[in-house]
Amino acid sequence: MNGADRLCDTLLINGVDTCFANPGTSEMHFVAALDRKPEMRCVLGLFEGVVTGAADGYARMADKPAATLLHCGPGMANALANMHNARRARTPMINVVGDHATYHLQHDAPLTSDIESLAEPMSHFVRRIATPEDVGPAIGEAYVASLTLPGVTTVILPADCAWGSVEPATLKPTELPALKNVDGATIREVAAGLRKHGARAAIMLTGLALREKPMEMAARICAVTGAQIFSQMSNGRIQRGAGRVAMPKVFYPIDKALEQLKDVDYLVLVGAQVPVGFFAYPGKPGRLIHDGCEVAKLAIPGDDLPAAITGLAEEMGATKTAPLYIAPARKEQPGLPTGKLDADKACAIVSALLPENCIVCDESVSSGRSFYYDCHSAPQHDYIQLTGGAIGEGIPLAIGAAVACPDRKVIGMQADGSGMYTVQGLWTQARENLDIVTVVFANRTYQILHGEMRAVGVNDFGRNATLMLNIDEPALDWVMMAKGMGVEAARATTAEEFTSLFKAALAKKGPFLIEAAI
Repeated sequence: MNGADRLCDTLLINGVDTCFANPGTSEMHFVAALDRKPEMRCVLGLFEGVVTGAADGYARMADKPAATLLHCGPGMANALANMHNARRARTPMINVVGDHATYHLQHDAPLTSDIESLAEPMSHFVRRIATPEDVGPAIGEAYVASLTLPGVTTVILPADCAWGSVEPATLKPTELPALKNVDGATIREVAAGLRKHGARAAIMLTGLALREKPMEMAARICAVTGAQIFSQMSNGRIQRGAGRVAMPKVFYPIDKALEQLKDVDYLVLVGAQVPVGFFAYPGKPGRLIHDGCEVAKLAIPGDDLPAAITGLAEEMGATKTAPLYIAPARKEQPGLPTGKLDADKACAIVSALLPENCIVCDESVSSGRSFYYDCHSAPQHDYIQLTGGAIGEGIPLAIGAAVACPDRKVIGMQADGSGMYTVQGLWTQARENLDIVTVVFANRTYQILHGEMRAVGVNDFGRNATLMLNIDEPALDWVMMAKGMGVEAARATTAEEFTSLFKAALAKKGPFLIEAAI
């Protein structure tokens, strides 16, 4: 038995049974060990950003980490953007980064790099393995850290620690400490603040607080106090649809967000951060709440967020109160748009036809801004989205969600510009025959950047600026790209064509891509 075997065994004993990988020479012993562990599902990504984005989507839906396998520092560097998104979503993830043998580092071979310094900004936990016998403890520590911080962990595996011998041992699951409980004094203080401020208070949620039952309990508190309820602008996962809380998100456009929060004098954070603008703009504030708004932290990441909400509801006598903000079921099927296709029509069609218990992976960026609110009364579904603003996560997120939940239809809402960052993920969708419908909003421009130019006061675009903001010369052909990677695809230019294609894609298993020419 070698260190790579111990690594696989330690992952498996802790229930980590999926590995998204893009390996290289330094990781061949790990690959060989995976071959000896048929209970480990191995999914190949053709680019490291696909690997970490898929691990992110997997963990958001499975509520446990996947492992990734990355090749040395440059391979991990390719993966950093979606590690950043996972860190912002506080997604549990265990990255295994291969490195040169410990004795080979002195020679400064071409792939030698400072992996720790690369990993630390995007990881909550970084650990270099020292010896073959150190492999098991290191992976156990990473597993615990991924779930208790919670977030991204990175373990560096030197090649000689992978191939070196270890003594056989009977492994036991690594013990996870309980999530931290919020103390009674904090709960009483927050309850007093909510009573005092009433309708000028708001509760802001993220993380596990955005599951059905905690949201409902928070809405009971709102019913007692008159407080508003929001989620962060970007969140890892929200359970939504008819019968669940119609959770408003903080708006991305800064003026809309400032208007949305202008009357909030007391803000209760449940795992969330104080809302801030995505970027700085001339003459605009950074924080989206007014200067006099009092901020109270009921719970922070790593705390038991659902328990904190329940404790607050008990303190306020709200546990049996009928909750506010519950989305009603649609009384009838919404009418479907017709005519020339545009982004809003595509969103309306997807919303109207959304299947029960599906998973929506949203990286539609500017094209899909109406979609989230269209779906409040849609059939119940899970909604996962781009969290850290590093575009190129939508296609990989859908991969991970489909691997975690093979019996559920996954709908990917994908902007075309950001989709090109990790278009290789379509190949993985085809290879694994994942049940994903990808809707590409093909406006052939970085539309969000047109809006950002205007937001910073630039309203007249010349030739150079236009070249930086548009992707129409030459136009991207998503149908050809998808088919070239093994995914069936078709283009829609009218709402009727889009409806027909979307219905057909929902009726069959396996990956399908619709290029919505808008």
